[in-house]
Amino acid sequence: MAAALAPDNALGIRAFADLHACSDLALCAARYVHRRSACSVLETEEFLALAPETLAQLLDSDRIMVPNEEVVLDAVIRWMQHNPDERQQHLGALLEHVRLPLLAQDVLVARAAAEPLASAGLRVKDLVIEALSFHLLRPERRAAAAAASARARPRQPPRAPKVLVVVGGQAPKAIREVEVLQLDASPPRWRRAAALPSRRCRAGLAVVAGKLYAVGGFNGTLRVRSVDIYDAGADAWAAGPPLCARRSTLGVAVIGNVIYAVGGFDGASGLASAEAMDAREGVWRPIAGMSTRRSSVGVGVLGGRLYAVGGYDGAARACLHTVERYEPAADAWQPVAEMGARRSGCGVGVVEGALYAVGGHDGPTVRRSVERFREGAGWAPAPPMASARRNAGVVTHAARLYVVGGDDGAANLPTVEVRATHASTSTDTTPVHRPHFACTLHT
Repeated sequence: MAAALAPDNALGIRAFADLHACSDLALCAARYVHRRSACSVLETEEFLALAPETLAQLLDSDRIMVPNEEVVLDAVIRWMQHNPDERQQHLGALLEHVRLPLLAQDVLVARAAAEPLASAGLRVKDLVIEALSFHLLRPERRAAAAAASARARPRQPPRAPKVLVVVGGQAPKAIREVEVLQLDASPPRWRRAAALPSRRCRAGLAVVAGKLYAVGGFNGTLRVRSVDIYDAGADAWAAGPPLCARRSTLGVAVIGNVIYAVGGFDGASGLASAEAMDAREGVWRPIAGMSTRRSSVGVGVLGGRLYAVGGYDGAARACLHTVERYEPAADAWQPVAEMGARRSGCGVGVVEGALYAVGGHDGPTVRRSVERFREGAGWAPAPPMASARRNAGVVTHAARLYVVGGDDGAANLPTVEVRATHASTSTDTTPVHRPHFACTLHT
């Protein structure tokens, strides 16, 4: 029966398997619903025939793969309206399993003002108020709220294999090309993905809720505020909310659902300012600025806090060895231990509770050295790379650092170095002949 699974029979096969204690078949049907066809299953006649208790169990799962929580809300309302006289009474209990705080604020307000939510009972109104209150929190406080409430936490469906995505760059001018490396393939191979809508280099990348954000950068003429969003399922880009400030050579990182854009260069001077956007809200807002202007800054997240590592202070004409740490709950930066070397254009990655500063340069000297930071222990040397490189992309996968491309001060580097926590080896994949690209992991 597993071979016959389809969106219009998966729920029925799962019920049959549960009834007859066919655990392997039940697991296979559940995986089919969660991983492959949730949206299609929610539109079937079988779904509309579910008992309230069975529907609540389905909605409660962290494993449902849906593009957004509004799909789940629509499914519950459609189920209720299939037999409103008998099912209206269950609406409040079922909405307890819908993650209303994950809806965009304007969508939530509109849905709350429309039927059937507008005239629903007290329990429904309490859930709507809870969700609206979540949106009134400062973005940096929402992570703590999400940890305290399952309804505010994103669903975590099974993930596809990780891929490494390289976006834009210089070759030698700003380019639109996007390349993807399937890390779990043997051997790993690069392939092309949909090109950026416009030329972009020196940008930052972030991944939130399965969407990839290309943030700021340089288009070959101007430093930009623009943000482009990539949907891997559709292999397509769309325009996103613009930054508050023009930023190239910025640092970008994610804590929870909040994307942070830190420092950079606006075409006239280096920036100490920073801004943040909750991806569910879609609006950038300024946050506290750093104590130092930092372009070509490396950024990483360790212990729920944001680290701005090295960079270049144009006012002082100096590459930096200083490091600042941002505490989201306090909206404040503070200095932490300095690195042993000055590093502008270094890559930053986090592996097994340690933050790594990889390569970079100090004026004419491009470094192959690496430093490792642990909270409470400060910085210490780590094994060097095989090649000196700056402006490389750094990502983490399977407890390894991938150091991608960059340049050595004389030429662009096509190599990818793969580093375990105790060693470093160099692997030459198909070429990435450009520096100043943005690099991240995606599923």
